[in-house]
Amino acid sequence: MKDKGRYGQFIGWIYTAIDFIVLNVVFIAVWFFSQDSLQSLARQAWLLLNISFLIEVYLLTGIHDNRVVYADRVVIEAVKWTALHSVLFLSLTSFLRIDLPWNLLGYFYASFFVALSVWWLVSRKVLKWYRTRGFNYRRIIIIGGGTVGIRLMDELESDQGYGYRVVAFFDNNPKARSVKAYRGSLNDVEAFVRSNLVDEMYCTIPDEDTGEVERLIRIAESNAIDFYYVPQFSRRVTRRFELNSIGNVPILAIRPYPLSNMVNRFTKRAFDVVVSSVAMILSPIVLIPVAIAIRLSSPGPVFFKQERTGYRGKAFMCYKFRTMKANDRSDTDQATKGDPRVTRVGNFLRRTSIDELPQFYNVFRGDMSIVGPRPHMIHHTEAYSALIDKYMIRHTIKPGITGWAQVNGYRGITDQLWKMEKRVEYDVWYAENWNFLLDIKIIFLTVFNIFRGEKNAF
Repeated sequence: MKDKGRYGQFIGWIYTAIDFIVLNVVFIAVWFFSQDSLQSLARQAWLLLNISFLIEVYLLTGIHDNRVVYADRVVIEAVKWTALHSVLFLSLTSFLRIDLPWNLLGYFYASFFVALSVWWLVSRKVLKWYRTRGFNYRRIIIIGGGTVGIRLMDELESDQGYGYRVVAFFDNNPKARSVKAYRGSLNDVEAFVRSNLVDEMYCTIPDEDTGEVERLIRIAESNAIDFYYVPQFSRRVTRRFELNSIGNVPILAIRPYPLSNMVNRFTKRAFDVVVSSVAMILSPIVLIPVAIAIRLSSPGPVFFKQERTGYRGKAFMCYKFRTMKANDRSDTDQATKGDPRVTRVGNFLRRTSIDELPQFYNVFRGDMSIVGPRPHMIHHTEAYSALIDKYMIRHTIKPGITGWAQVNGYRGITDQLWKMEKRVEYDVWYAENWNFLLDIKIIFLTVFNIFRGEKNAF
């Protein structure tokens, strides 16, 4: 293993300095094309702009310290930074009675948002690459095995780009000796950290009246190690929690689902209405030739409709282009590869996902959303809800034409229980982590996968 770089602690400062450069480059570029009459205000505006930035850095700390950040979260953070900076800057200019044209401010903040988003996305890709080369990593020890400790280690090591190296694993349970990083019992922790470089200590043992956790905290503090306590949750508990307190007693509160927020629900519904309206206006371009092809391929209706489980478990009529010959097993049997029920035209419609287009009508009606868990047949809901924990959580949001599980490879037939379990896992994660940019990402990946071709599309 390569030695850890001596300058990793300065990466956050370096990134913040480049944020500062991005801000000023955008300012210079926008002001360069402004009216001559505004040039006299450039110095005042520049000073207030940078004062606002310094205040913002103080208020929004930690953006460059988080090692596990997804692209959509990065863009959301860029929105927050842009919005807060605009509030601070406009407050200062208003207080000092400096009048700036709104169109100029609009150009500046639109450009700043784009530049900041691109810079943060690119820089994180570069930093992940840098970490996969063995630099800027954090040496981790995990204390207390069991399910929680193993899960934590798996998460930390799931992507080398996160920059975590689990160098030791301690547990009093003899079964933990099978773990690759096992270095002994809890009594061996102090000796290990004194003779090895350790950056962070994660404690997963229950906080009982044994004084063990307090002893580990003292060991961490005396060796300049960051200490983190991991609560003992069941592996079925995946919700995010927020740390609050009642007096001096810390409490963990379950974070509400994002779509519990009225603004978020309105945003998602407004997007659904706009996109489905456009799709329905343009639908004759696809509908007419597809309808003719379906009628010529086999006798039967153009559209296939089936009751499926929707929002809060309420059944609704889901529409698709008919891709099979008329049969009495459509409400119970999933389509399989080479299914003789699928017509030649239907095979093409399934592979290209064109058969799903009538569901834009379901979206317009409000039965479905563009993005969400795929709706299942009624009989599947009844069967799987008894077999899979948290299955019904996927119905706390509207079903979708495409979803997070589908773009991650869990599309098509669920002939084995584990496939449905993974699909539910991704659906629940989506419900717990929804944001608008995540929907855009899923839509983009769906279109990309259609052109690339999917092996499970049959």
